[in-house]
Amino acid sequence: MDYIFPKNFLWGGAVAANQCEGAWNEDGKLDSIQDHMPFGIVKEPTENVPKENLKLKGIDFYHHYKEDIALFAQMGFKIFRFSIAWSRVFPRGDEEFPNEKGLSFYDQVIDECLKYNIEPMVTISHYETPFYLSKKYDGWKSHEMIEFYVRYAKVLLNRYKGKVRYWITFNEMNSLWNFPLMGAGIWTPSSQLSKQELYQTAHHEFIASSKVVKLAHEIDPSNKVGCMILGLANYPRTANPDDVMAALNEDHRGLFFADVLMRGYYPSYALKEMKRYKIELKTSKEELETLQNTCDFLSFSYYMSKCIAKDASLYEEGKGNLTTGVKNPYLKESEWGWAIDPQGLRYLLNTYYERYQKPLFIVENGLGAKDVLMEESVNGWYVDDIYRINYLNNHLKEVWKAIEIDGVDCLGYTAWGCIDLVSASTAQMSKRYGFIYVDRNDDGSGTLKRYKKRSFFWYKDIISSNGKLLK
Repeated sequence: MDYIFPKNFLWGGAVAANQCEGAWNEDGKLDSIQDHMPFGIVKEPTENVPKENLKLKGIDFYHHYKEDIALFAQMGFKIFRFSIAWSRVFPRGDEEFPNEKGLSFYDQVIDECLKYNIEPMVTISHYETPFYLSKKYDGWKSHEMIEFYVRYAKVLLNRYKGKVRYWITFNEMNSLWNFPLMGAGIWTPSSQLSKQELYQTAHHEFIASSKVVKLAHEIDPSNKVGCMILGLANYPRTANPDDVMAALNEDHRGLFFADVLMRGYYPSYALKEMKRYKIELKTSKEELETLQNTCDFLSFSYYMSKCIAKDASLYEEGKGNLTTGVKNPYLKESEWGWAIDPQGLRYLLNTYYERYQKPLFIVENGLGAKDVLMEESVNGWYVDDIYRINYLNNHLKEVWKAIEIDGVDCLGYTAWGCIDLVSASTAQMSKRYGFIYVDRNDDGSGTLKRYKKRSFFWYKDIISSNGKLLK
């Protein structure tokens, strides 16, 4: 069977500023929340900027972007998803005017992409709320954040009019429920947050996103703006109706954010939950009308599926650190305990497309693994990551099936961490996703030299054949 994708399918890769750029305090940039999170999401943040935080230097994309984008071009990327660091453009986050040196860096990154005919896809806010906003306003708990964010987004939309057509407002918005600091810059410990505060925070982000959608279309009608969620396929652990309903409830938790931003109103299940918990959103008729500025496409990450049981104590616990759930006995797991489930991606694509009837974009998918750098090149590659090739190959086959068999409209696929970077979940370098190996270790040592992995050449072949060489 030939797995040939649609002619205009956008193949590429994705990174985030806080995980790759480094240069955390250069050219006027101030610290973001990530500069205070040296251990990823597994521990509490620190008040001061700790030296052991690998993200402070990342892979030094700030000074290597030309080399890296040239490598992406060698693979044949059609699109490159990256984020802009808010605190590089507005160092505190609430200034009236932007930092020109910060904007100048992104001018160069975007122009470098366009030089190779690579479409830039920009995430406006990717887990890197300026630290000042997090401390002074408690992040997105504050209604004032809407004004600061829209001002920031407006600068980007005007600056890159005609150069950037694909925009994502927020990264993995539904992460707010489990990781309010990373997802919404809330400095208050998650254990102290009420449901009222979490729902109000989500509402502030919804309004900000919808305002930016409207603004983007006014500035350039060709702009395409998407929202993004962390995609998880939730399976009931058994056919017991109790488990089936528990899985449905878990679906609602994840879909809530997309439901609002793709449909333009609060879904009935969320309104009922707010009523049960006596949650009263502070909003206005004007704000609720603003929500009707819905997104043009839904983008999402997909790494794993999970099993849900009403009584989780009856089963072995799932090991993944991104979410809770019970172990699926039918699936293998990665080195970090993430269930490997290619069919779950097809399942999600169908779920989302049937629900919203708008284009989808897979903007993160990949396998975190401990790669071994060989001393000598073999067939032009220095890392034999056949396990990554197998993982991506099997997931991409399911994407093809969703498009060609199920009729899903999927715009493209950007593999996560297309070049090795610092892990968001654990802040390690050893948890590698890339097609390109970066010589940096968990202790911070290394030359930062780039090496092509076996998967680099495989992905190049997949792109050039438009999927035909999938096996």
